[in-house]
Amino acid sequence: MACFRQAMPIWFYYTLLALCCIFAFLKGGAPERIGTAILAIGSILTLATLWGRTNQYRSVATGVILIDVVCLLAFLVLALRAERYWPLWITALQFIGAAAHAVRLVDPAIIGRAYAFALGFWSYPMLLLIALGTYRHQQRLARKGVDPSWSTFSGRSDRAPRDGPTA
Repeated sequence: MACFRQAMPIWFYYTLLALCCIFAFLKGGAPERIGTAILAIGSILTLATLWGRTNQYRSVATGVILIDVVCLLAFLVLALRAERYWPLWITALQFIGAAAHAVRLVDPAIIGRAYAFALGFWSYPMLLLIALGTYRHQQRLARKGVDPSWSTFSGRSDRAPRDGPTA
């Protein structure tokens, strides 16, 4: 969730994040609100972890790794449970960002700016995906009147079939 400070000022990202949060919390379903909350909490915790550090991307920040891995797991659970496609894409983007930490650990010679880019760039498409997901949620509500938030599975495998036991 690290911010891409070299190309965009930090206030720009957090302004987009705030707008996305407002939009998702007012117009989104439960998955959109949860996804926005994961992204916002991860971004704020990352900012707090890096606050005041000089040369933020010269080495791997273990706190940021932990935040990114927890966010990855949270997005993965959301992707598996939600009746939406956008959480799958966000999980993939979060994985790419988290993988940048592993690359940096393996090769510390990677330039700090490239490391910062690899971490922060993916946050912008994630915001776009949540906004688009919220918009599509509203479209489905307008068209069908309902938009299920969570996947329903076919049932537990240990239950007997409805017609009774079979031989």
